[in-house]
Order: sequence, then structure tokens, then C-alpha cells
Amino acid sequence: MIAAWFQPRSRPVYAGLAALTIVLGLASRRFAAYLPWWLAKNAGDALYATMMFWGIGLLAPKLATRWAALAATAICFAIEASQLYQAAWIVAVRATSLGALVLGSGFHALDLLCYVIGAALAAGIEAGARRA
Repeated sequence: MIAAWFQPRSRPVYAGLAALTIVLGLASRRFAAYLPWWLAKNAGDALYATMMFWGIGLLAPKLATRWAALAATAICFAIEASQLYQAAWIVAVRATSLGALVLGSGFHALDLLCYVIGAALAAGIEAGARRA
């Protein structure tokens, strides 16, 4: 039954997965004190890429899994690289809660690895569900 949700991609299911991943990402920040330090530091970044994968699946339901994972990773890398740009207007946007959640606040090279892991996680879930 679950496999039917993933093949072809169901927009309502992928919207739900994106929403669930956002909740998990926010919870990872809110309850960071209860998590091991490495998970508290990196879970939100990995889940950001996972959410990006679900969003791409929502917008492009016929896109191959590997291309969706690559696109999610590329978008996350671009957003991370944009944090090196420090014009006054974008710094002001990043100073808002929503701006910080969407655009981040500072470049961290380790986040790039977290994005790869998060996109791979989502691709693995999708591939596993399709095989089930």
C-alpha cells in the first residue's frame, strides 16, 4: 500500500512528507538540548535537504529519483553558497525568523555534507518504498 503513494509520486503525499519534515526540522532545533550534540548540530541541515527533495517530488512528480536528489542537493548548495554574500538587504532578510529558516545565516562547509546525506536519505526512502 505504501509503495502506491510513491509510484508515481502523489502530490498530496509529497506535500505531507514536506510538511512532516519541516516539523521534524523545527523540532530538532527546539529540542536540541535533548539530542546528542552532533545530531542537534546537523539534523536540521540534513532535514532541510530531505524537505527540498520532497518539494521537488511535489513539483516534478515524473522526475527520476536520482535527478530529484541531485536537484535538491544543488539547490541546498546554492543557498549555502549564497550565505557568503553579505549585502545589507540580504543580511536584513536573514535577520528575520523566516529568512533565517529559508536562507540560513552563515556559511558552514559541513552543512554541504549534511545536505548530501539528507537528499540521499529521502531518495533512499523513496526507492525503498517503491520496491516494497
